Amino acid sequence: MFQDAVSHFSHSHFLWTKTPALLLAISFCTMDASAFRIQPVKSIEQCQDHTVYFKHYFVLRGEAVILKCSSSSHGSLAFSDLSLNLTWHKNDSQPVISGEDKEQRIQAKGDTLWFLPASLEDTGVYVCTQRNSSYCAKVSIHLTVVEKTAAHAISYMQKLFTFTSGKLVCPDLEDFIDKKADLELKWYKDSVPLDEDNKKYIRLKETTSLIISSVLPEDSGYYTCKMSFTYEGTQYPVTRTIQLQTVETEKRNTPVIVYPDQKTTLAVPGYKMIIPCKVFIGLSRDSYTIVRWLANDTNIDTMYKDDRVTVGEHQEIVENGENFIEVPLIFDPVREVDFYTDFKCLAQNSVGYQVLPTRVKEEAISFSWYIAMIPVALACLLVGGLLIHKCWKQRADKGYMIAKP
Repeated sequence: MFQDAVSHFSHSHFLWTKTPALLLAISFCTMDASAFRIQPVKSIEQCQDHTVYFKHYFVLRGEAVILKCSSSSHGSLAFSDLSLNLTWHKNDSQPVISGEDKEQRIQAKGDTLWFLPASLEDTGVYVCTQRNSSYCAKVSIHLTVVEKTAAHAISYMQKLFTFTSGKLVCPDLEDFIDKKADLELKWYKDSVPLDEDNKKYIRLKETTSLIISSVLPEDSGYYTCKMSFTYEGTQYPVTRTIQLQTVETEKRNTPVIVYPDQKTTLAVPGYKMIIPCKVFIGLSRDSYTIVRWLANDTNIDTMYKDDRVTVGEHQEIVENGENFIEVPLIFDPVREVDFYTDFKCLAQNSVGYQVLPTRVKEEAISFSWYIAMIPVALACLLVGGLLIHKCWKQRADKGYMIAKP
């Protein structure tokens, strides 16, 4: 659960607004059906909301994975909205990932993107664009696919406190569980199947949980949970690896910032962006923890009196039985001055505190597709010019014929 990601956004709409000549050139190609026709690429409209989604999906090659487009909690879109149009793109590409063919390995199903199964080349950033008649929001999701031998490199971090009973949760299985069928989940410790007769481990039937009675420091290590997912008659493996860290009981309520987990966050000037600060506060929800953002060691509301940069609502979240606090930093919009400002997330309670700095960095815009379109644009201009010349010549000839006695 502690594996997070930095946002990455699509800029194709920016290029379209900056290249009117290219649009004019391509429009010539659609004037006459008798000439060759190039289907124009649909312009991607501006999105008011660019949400930084901290979720980073990790999966083993050959296994099923389902990416879920997080509904913008700070916008006005909801997947229950019947007028909502949602599309998927990969790595800032123009083509939309379609899910019309069930035979396709990658299928778009509403607010989810299915990989049946995942391949190494699927690694990348997937952007889902949510749009209705009045609002647009983008969410980018990172997917990393690795070989099975690298399972430990993509483990989920979980913590248990020593000398108490603790619960491990096999994460991110909600979309694979069939409520009408029995859940068969197998557990391993350091690649060795857990002994079913060992009373130290209690598997809760029909759940994704494993109870460890009287947690000891030596219980730390890697735990693996496995299940099978059946779709259209084909079974796909689903594996999760958990790195268990045991923590002394005295430190059970110390806040731990788990996101942002990078020193920089990429952004585009002129667009809205949201960076959440996500803080792990332990197994108990009773501890009082303050989470706030600073800019150049100054409170946000003091630094930005025009409310261009604000701190969002304090939210309490429960994931896999563990408690988090999330407080977003909202840029509306991002300005160049933000690239030279030191932002910090501060989490503090009566037990301890943690400070995590991050910088906003301007993201480089790729012009590769624009350069590739130049020959096409020139060809379109040539064809358009010939068509216009032919049309004018025909009109001139007809005018001469009428005037002739």
